[in-house]
Amino acid sequence: MPVPHDIPTETELWDAFAESAFKDDAEPSFCWTQYAGHGPGPELLGAPDSVLEIGCGTGRALAHLAQQGIKATGVDLSPRMVERAGEKWAPLGVRIERGEVLDWLAADEGRYDAVYSIFGAAWFTDPSRLFPFVREHLNEGGTFVFSQPPAIPGAYGPQGMYKGGFAGKAMFTYRYSYKPAVWERHLLRAGFTDATATVVDAPKVGHIGTLVVQACV
Repeated sequence: MPVPHDIPTETELWDAFAESAFKDDAEPSFCWTQYAGHGPGPELLGAPDSVLEIGCGTGRALAHLAQQGIKATGVDLSPRMVERAGEKWAPLGVRIERGEVLDWLAADEGRYDAVYSIFGAAWFTDPSRLFPFVREHLNEGGTFVFSQPPAIPGAYGPQGMYKGGFAGKAMFTYRYSYKPAVWERHLLRAGFTDATATVVDAPKVGHIGTLVVQACV
């Protein structure tokens, strides 16, 4: 079921997130999971010369890759996040642009060795629209990797999400949840030649794991 992506409050929501998430003293860091130091690292991207992070947030992952000599580009919906992250990581050569991911990819003429999302745009964008765009922006042999929480059993497809609980101004967006096999089918339909979706267990038994999805062209 398609849902709107021109939600009036969505930019405001992510600007509010920027104010709480971005720290001026943050250091470059790359982790696919929500648990620091846990799970795989950037090796899932292969050995790219160029990367694009969609929904790049604080830009810490881009900064980490830039320190390895990789050409790092990011796009994010929040003007406030782009301003703060772009300014902080520009000395490392990181380029961060502001845009709604579908519109930005439609206009972007770049090609990348890897595209990735860490709890970012791949979680909040209709995969039937996003994945073909990502495929078009990958160089041959390129890789697409994204991570997010796994679906709650029985709760699949687009789901509404309020910011800041259930009181106050109604700022909301949509996120997408599917079983691993369904994520793989979405990617194959979009033209990827191989796709694997797995759940990385949390470091503590009974805690929420992390869905990690990899696809190549």
